[in-house]
Amino acid sequence: MPVTGIGGFFFRARDPAALAAWYATHLGIGPQGDLPFWPTEAGPLLFQPFAADSDYFAADQRFMLNFRVAGLDAMIASLRGAGIAVETRAEWDSDGVGRFARLHDPEGHPIELWQPHG
Repeated sequence: MPVTGIGGFFFRARDPAALAAWYATHLGIGPQGDLPFWPTEAGPLLFQPFAADSDYFAADQRFMLNFRVAGLDAMIASLRGAGIAVETRAEWDSDGVGRFARLHDPEGHPIELWQPHG
């Protein structure tokens, strides 16, 4: 039987509680209400190993999180309003794929926000 989806993403943090709170506050990621998990919407997910010398994200990072979002402009405004640096580039926007923005969490992990077209 094939895998049917991602059940979790686990990584180490210097301050796990503070980092979990940052993700919940700024990206809405984490347990919701009485649920002990983050209920996600179905949609496309790209599982893509990159070459070790790829310049798609920083060479000193082993991974980059990519989150699908609705309302990318509002999310960027909210993040910037909270003092979080968010980078956008016209060349990251693709008519066929969608729009992108990038930021880092407080521990330096790279995050890409993706608003798919349609």
